[in-house]
Amino acid sequence: QVQLAESGGGLVQAGGSLRLSCVASGRDMTNYAMGWFRQAPGKEREFVARISSSGTSAVAADPVKGRFIISRDNNKNTMYLQMNSLKPEGTAVYYCAAGLVAALRARQYDYWGQGTQVTVSS
Repeated sequence: QVQLAESGGGLVQAGGSLRLSCVASGRDMTNYAMGWFRQAPGKEREFVARISSSGTSAVAADPVKGRFIISRDNNKNTMYLQMNSLKPEGTAVYYCAAGLVAALRARQYDYWGQGTQVTVSS
């Protein structure tokens, strides 16, 4: 079983930055790809970015490409999401996820954190 815990969310003005962290425990995380998703009120959970188990391959969704950077430190069992130039439409609960496949679809991930709220004011 893998446990995931996100942190780093908060309230930020448009144009500002936040860094989210996701600490994993319970398994050898070098076997797991990881990803970030977000869910705004009344909307479906959407893909933000994913990273391979080794950290050598990463993909970001078009709406955040060039502004958000996903990374991981397997020595610390931690994944990060550096979010720059935040926009009000980025307001959502951000979730980290882990799975055996580096995927774009939420249903392909096996483990999820509880989420951290990010609010971007205009």
